[in-house]
Amino acid sequence: MTEAFWFWLKLGFISFGGPAGQIAILHQELVERRRWLSERRFLHALNYCMVLPGPEAQQLVTYIGWLMHKRWGGVVAGALFVLPSLAILIALSWLYIALGDVPWVAGIFFGIKPAVTAIVVQAAHRIGSRALKNNVLWAIAAASFVAIFALNVPFPLIVGMAAAVGYVGGRVSPHTFETGGGHGSSNVSHGPAMIDDHTPPPAHAHFSFAGLAQVLFAGAVLWAVPMGVLYAVFGWEHSFTQMGWFFTKAALLTFGGAYAVLPYVYQGAVSQFGWVTPTQMMDGLALGETTPGPLIMVVAFVAFIGGYVKALLGPESLLAAGALAACLVTWFTFLPSFIFILAGGPLVESTHRNLKFTAPLTAITAAVVGVILNLALFFGYHLLWPEGFDGAFDVRSALIAVGAALALFKYKRGVMEVIGLCALVGLAVKLIPI
Repeated sequence: MTEAFWFWLKLGFISFGGPAGQIAILHQELVERRRWLSERRFLHALNYCMVLPGPEAQQLVTYIGWLMHKRWGGVVAGALFVLPSLAILIALSWLYIALGDVPWVAGIFFGIKPAVTAIVVQAAHRIGSRALKNNVLWAIAAASFVAIFALNVPFPLIVGMAAAVGYVGGRVSPHTFETGGGHGSSNVSHGPAMIDDHTPPPAHAHFSFAGLAQVLFAGAVLWAVPMGVLYAVFGWEHSFTQMGWFFTKAALLTFGGAYAVLPYVYQGAVSQFGWVTPTQMMDGLALGETTPGPLIMVVAFVAFIGGYVKALLGPESLLAAGALAACLVTWFTFLPSFIFILAGGPLVESTHRNLKFTAPLTAITAAVVGVILNLALFFGYHLLWPEGFDGAFDVRSALIAVGAALALFKYKRGVMEVIGLCALVGLAVKLIPI
């Protein structure tokens, strides 16, 4: 247990690279190096996490921690995956809002924003190339793009409509909505493992209705108590309470990863509540890309800026307001992930079959591609015409964005590398007179 604790803590500080990079680190450390579990058991857990809303890497960490060391093992593993990122983002968010007008800070973000735009385009391409396998799925992606871009349809409604199409389509034409786990073969062997292919599930991993009820009741209490306190102290319309409710909904809509839920966060945080500006949203995504932990931790930045700028605890407690807001939304965003794993894990362990995406989830993933493309256009508009179409076209940002896209698509450079180089270019543009 002690060895596992220190490993999960270390992982929280080194888990760069987004879900793919984080899952690769987990596979290398736990399957290949430490042999805590076999390849097949690792993929079995991963396939379950892939069909859940929420950050799959954090859920996989929680699942493995639970499988090895019961419920508290899962809680500790999942929490340590998130907490270092939360602390780092609170510190960076404060530096950002306090020093944002300093020339060198402004220069860094001037270069990072074009990189973020290119990264979102790459995300749409990456997910689309994997998900859009036929004309029907292409049509769903196109319809979702039109719905959110031209008709301003709320993201939850798009998800619901896509799920309905997938539900019906999966029965009318099952082959159209078939898809697999997509994370490699489960036949690879790296030698005997602590939890091997044929190791029976431990006693705590056996399903029981009593255990399921305990998890669901604990989850309901852990959600209702802080929400009730916020309501009693601040009222329903207060930003703290609304953040708790809004990010609870966001946690249940993150099919397809963090990029999929960002348009929903934008609709609420920028358009509906005004917690952040479009520019701040892009800067927050940049910070999320350059810190360890799940990318969805960008919600902590959004909440910090909202709490700080709106002075939710008074003008003398700006830092405290931002930090409290960041902690609150982290709680409400990740609580459902713990419940999904601790409640569903015993069901998964009772069947050692590879889980596949359902037809509704296949359709949702296709719809997500159109939504992410809309996000890329949103970022591109605010990047290239920062003062609106009536203002000047930002040639320098356009050139940096093109360079970032070439680095990502043609030269296959990593996200961290591209962001770092673009930050240096932005710094030079702003500080070196031409």
